[in-house]
Amino acid sequence: MSDEIIPVVMFIGLTVVISLMFWFRYRTRTEVQQTIRRVLDKDVVLTPELLDRLGQPTAGKNADLRVATIWLSLAVALVLCGLAVGDEEVMRGTLAGAAFPFCIGIAYILNWRFASEDF
Repeated sequence: MSDEIIPVVMFIGLTVVISLMFWFRYRTRTEVQQTIRRVLDKDVVLTPELLDRLGQPTAGKNADLRVATIWLSLAVALVLCGLAVGDEEVMRGTLAGAAFPFCIGIAYILNWRFASEDF
């Protein structure tokens, strides 16, 4: 029984995390729109530059590096889980699963490295 519940809990947890991410993003956009409406009701003139910054805030120069750190940490965590179990078959599976976040993390590091230079 407990072997069948582990994947179910994993997918439920993943669904909850992704749903919360979308809900918080929706809530942020709604609050920005309400703020703009309140300002416009007070007859304040908004510049196009301000509206651009409110609509789509720019990411910092190290945003890709932070995302890369998260992906690489996830890959290391998967490898450590495989080591903790100790079974060779499980270790192969976790290494295969860790390859994806590892490659994504490396891609973000490369993006951060080459985007920071002026070409």
